[in-house]
Amino acid sequence: MGYFWTIATLVVALAVTWRYLGSYMAAVFDGRVRWLRVVERPIYRALRTDPEQEQTWTRYAASLVVFSGVSIAVTYLLLRVQGSLPMNPQHLGAVPPALSFNTSVSFVTNTNWQNYAGETTMSYFSQSAALMVQQFVSPAVGAAVAIALVRGFARRGSTTIGNFWVDITRCMLYVLLPVSFLAGIVFVGEGAVQTLAGTATIHDVLNGVTQTIARGPIGFMESIKQFGTNGGGFLNGNSATPFENPTPLTNWLSIYLVLAIPFALTYTFGKMVGSVRHGAALLGAMVLIFGIWVGFTSVAEHQANPAVAAAGVTYQPAGNMVGKEVRFGDTTSALFGVASTSTSTGSADASYDSFTPMGGFGLMTGMMLGEVTPGGVGSGLYTILVYAIIAVFLGGLMIGRTPEYLGKKIQAREVKLAGLASLVMPLAVIVLTAIAVSVHAGRAGPLNAGPHGFSEILYGLTSQANNNGSAFAGLSANTAFYNVVGAIDMLIGRFGVIVPALALAGTLAAKGVVPESLGTFRTDTPMFVGLVIAVIVIIGGLTFFPAVSLGPVVEQLSHGRFF
Repeated sequence: MGYFWTIATLVVALAVTWRYLGSYMAAVFDGRVRWLRVVERPIYRALRTDPEQEQTWTRYAASLVVFSGVSIAVTYLLLRVQGSLPMNPQHLGAVPPALSFNTSVSFVTNTNWQNYAGETTMSYFSQSAALMVQQFVSPAVGAAVAIALVRGFARRGSTTIGNFWVDITRCMLYVLLPVSFLAGIVFVGEGAVQTLAGTATIHDVLNGVTQTIARGPIGFMESIKQFGTNGGGFLNGNSATPFENPTPLTNWLSIYLVLAIPFALTYTFGKMVGSVRHGAALLGAMVLIFGIWVGFTSVAEHQANPAVAAAGVTYQPAGNMVGKEVRFGDTTSALFGVASTSTSTGSADASYDSFTPMGGFGLMTGMMLGEVTPGGVGSGLYTILVYAIIAVFLGGLMIGRTPEYLGKKIQAREVKLAGLASLVMPLAVIVLTAIAVSVHAGRAGPLNAGPHGFSEILYGLTSQANNNGSAFAGLSANTAFYNVVGAIDMLIGRFGVIVPALALAGTLAAKGVVPESLGTFRTDTPMFVGLVIAVIVIIGGLTFFPAVSLGPVVEQLSHGRFF
């Protein structure tokens, strides 16, 4: 009953959020929300930008790339000199170079992949001033790209797509900061730790044992971790620890925050292009795939664990509880996992490496579909719009007309850019996985042999290319090889999609609108929703089927049954 109550309340809350948060974000990015203009103005002066001066797509992209590059450099520097900075009660030294590079790239690209245990590696200053700052900035960058692409569809004969500096400033001031602050109060109120007092040491006199318990400014980092679809936790145990995720309410709130912006942005899209039906069509595609993946993974995790059964425990009514928190259970953990991996969040309230082979398959393939169901903050919307353009092109071929989407002709340039954006992630994953399993440094990473060891490598590189950040914990990735290869993977997965998406925005904004006719292929109908779903599944399925067949599918079949 608890699981169905969780689903029901999430559906109601997200339905309300879709309408009202989506409408609010449209007002924010249209410049109609300005109650913090006294804060905005000094920021624009410091950036030396005029909020009324818009940018072409090339200048918008250049601003984004330069800003991200500087962010990586500053974050790297702070981690390298951590030992000389304040707020370091544990007196932790500098983070090693390769790990600093991987971590700075990870947080700037909204991946939050962590090759370290936060409580033993990062000082309070590094967690707050370096990593947590990027947890606000990186989702704002993703949202800015999505809004720029939306403007491409909404405008006619325009050479500009907005101002990058204005978009990220407004996203942080009016969306990310207020909501994450309120959510942070809930997390702390429910028991999430929030202190700068350093670790706590407890001595058990009876047993003569002393234990050191890690503490820190955790509660408020937890809220932006989820709301910004970041996923990087203060503690190594992430949301499976009561210090980060203390109660069923915070677990529910975590799932809600993860899904809120990605789903709501489809309403923002509909509002800004003047057709909420088109936003609802994209939402329909997202919800259908997400619902199927939640059901599939939940069923897989409710099965008995074969290793436990082989040990003589045949009665397992609670399902696969290995690696799971008793307070959350198997099905709620599956819901959390699918929400986290179908967005670019990557947080975890259970050990994903302990999921059944088909449960892990559900998490892995959610990322392989491009994380568009619903995807991360901004990244989900601009990626599903790429798939929608491909779907429109196919639909146009079927009816023998030049394909159109929202009155914009989809021609050779748009199809090429959409094709490039859709293939960057699969190519990065397949090529880098092939390299990893071909060299000794790559094969030394997984702690397990056979298909599960291959799954650990495949999952890790899939997660990083999709800027997700979750992992099968059996991959020992804090090595020079995986730190460098992982950073390259994250950079390709982030900017290899963003730049074509912004080029699409510029091309579409310059076009005029073609009047609708009797032969126009409708793009706000259930038929189009089905076509978009087919494109998403076919691109992900055809590309990754051989790889997943060697990993989770073979592992599941080795147990003598598929379910």
